[in-house]
Amino acid sequence: MNDMTNPGLNGAFGAQGTVHTELGDQGDCLPNSAQPMGVVLEISGAGGLIALDLQRLAECGADVDPSIAQSGLVGSQIRIIAGQTCLLASIRDQKQGRRADEGIIATVDFLGEGTLDPQTGALTSFRRGVTQYPLPGAMVFPAGTRDLRHIYSGDGRAVITIGKVHPTTTIRASLYIDSLLGKHFALLGSTGTGKSTALALILHRICELAPQGHILMIDPHGEYASAFRQTGLILDVSNLQLPYWLMNFEEHCEILLSSQGENRQVDAEILGKCLLAARQKNRLAEALGGRITVDSPVPYLISDLQAILHNEMGKLEKATTTAPYVRLKSRIDELRGDPRFNFLFSGMLVGDTMVDVLSRMFRLPSAGQPIAIIDVSGVPSEVTSTVVALLSRLVFDFSIWAREEDTRPILLVCEEAHRYVPNEKNADGSSVGRILSRIAKEGRKYGVSLGLVTQRPSDLAEGVLSQCGTILSMRLNNERDQAFVRAAMPEGARGFLDSIPALRNRECIICGEGVGIPMRVSFDDLEEAKRPASSDPSFSQLWRQSGDDHQMVMRTVQRWRTQGR
Repeated sequence: MNDMTNPGLNGAFGAQGTVHTELGDQGDCLPNSAQPMGVVLEISGAGGLIALDLQRLAECGADVDPSIAQSGLVGSQIRIIAGQTCLLASIRDQKQGRRADEGIIATVDFLGEGTLDPQTGALTSFRRGVTQYPLPGAMVFPAGTRDLRHIYSGDGRAVITIGKVHPTTTIRASLYIDSLLGKHFALLGSTGTGKSTALALILHRICELAPQGHILMIDPHGEYASAFRQTGLILDVSNLQLPYWLMNFEEHCEILLSSQGENRQVDAEILGKCLLAARQKNRLAEALGGRITVDSPVPYLISDLQAILHNEMGKLEKATTTAPYVRLKSRIDELRGDPRFNFLFSGMLVGDTMVDVLSRMFRLPSAGQPIAIIDVSGVPSEVTSTVVALLSRLVFDFSIWAREEDTRPILLVCEEAHRYVPNEKNADGSSVGRILSRIAKEGRKYGVSLGLVTQRPSDLAEGVLSQCGTILSMRLNNERDQAFVRAAMPEGARGFLDSIPALRNRECIICGEGVGIPMRVSFDDLEEAKRPASSDPSFSQLWRQSGDDHQMVMRTVQRWRTQGR
């Protein structure tokens, strides 16, 4: 063992020469985990400054335990002894001491504390936070796999396992499912890092743990149908059957109004008056005692709305004031005649099917398929955000009005979240941003969990990411995105955050309520049948093939013209 009393280390370790004296002749027989590798120089509320012995770093680097081999390096964990307490800390950064005898100077962030088992010397009874701080001069020890296994093993709460904790080869990475879902989560990562496969893995694990769960996922690119065809319900424009009358007034305006400025305000007032009249014609209006508003999800006939518009227009004395009515009637005729909108405006969606629609989408009962994938890739782009707003609002409103019942929490997962909850710079005033922001702020009160997935976290609305109790960050290449994530993550995770640009594919940093302490995780491999259809095409392979090209173009044109039907 390196003698910390040698003159070359007097600057950082000279005052601690007694440590090795106390070890005596047995020091050379002790494992690396029991031998100090450095000393505490400074202490602050959230971390401190330590000095590491270069020779001890080399000795630990040759250890067969991968955790001890990495201990002392940036992003790794070390132990600090403070009386009867043992602190676990993460190394944030390192630099060479100003003098050759100072060794390596490193900044550390405190992760939590525990006690040392007197029999094994392992860290036990680990908990977050620090109650007893070490003093400058306290010894720094490596953190081995035995220590980390206890820390990451969980505390008895329900968990899902998604991979291995870096740098170990045996410790499973677990997520506390109740904390993960109860306080929202966000999965972040640049394109090509394996984000879609990671999300599929997490959702598969949740479905395995909770086969009677209730998960609604909004899939903007049609990637996840292949991953959940056996375990979930796949809904797209061919079978979604989303009744138009479920929309509230704001969503009606987004779809039916094409005017801008003052004209839009006039059109909205007319639409609101006529829409309320159309809803009141339904027999449910009498059953509800007339307590019908323009937002009430009461069925109405499109033909009734058109007739009311026509009658109102006929009452006008001046022909020049009929323009708003003409615009509304023309837009309704356009939508009804466009086959792309059949999933929303089909004549078969007039009946009161609200119970069936909600039961099917929210998996109540789940019938062994706890997840519903809503593929909106076939929805016309002009109304996609409104359809997502409608789906999200239905989840939120249902949970509010179901408070009197036994709680049935619902997980709403939104891919490409930056498209729907944009920041102020990119905001377009659409209803989807408002409802998702409200779910982020209030959803947990009503049993609505939100999972946001994006490759551009800096484009998300301010404050939304901070509402996510657990953040899973894969590699982010953009500096603005990295800075945005740093601002949303707890201070104790700084050492992990700095490694985000250096993560490999299918690796992530996880911190927040869903884990005991921040950790770097290598995701498990997912079976081919459970992976989303998100792999990039192989140019080198596909461009070597030929044949059937003309027929392929003909089939593509046919699908194009019929919009996939």
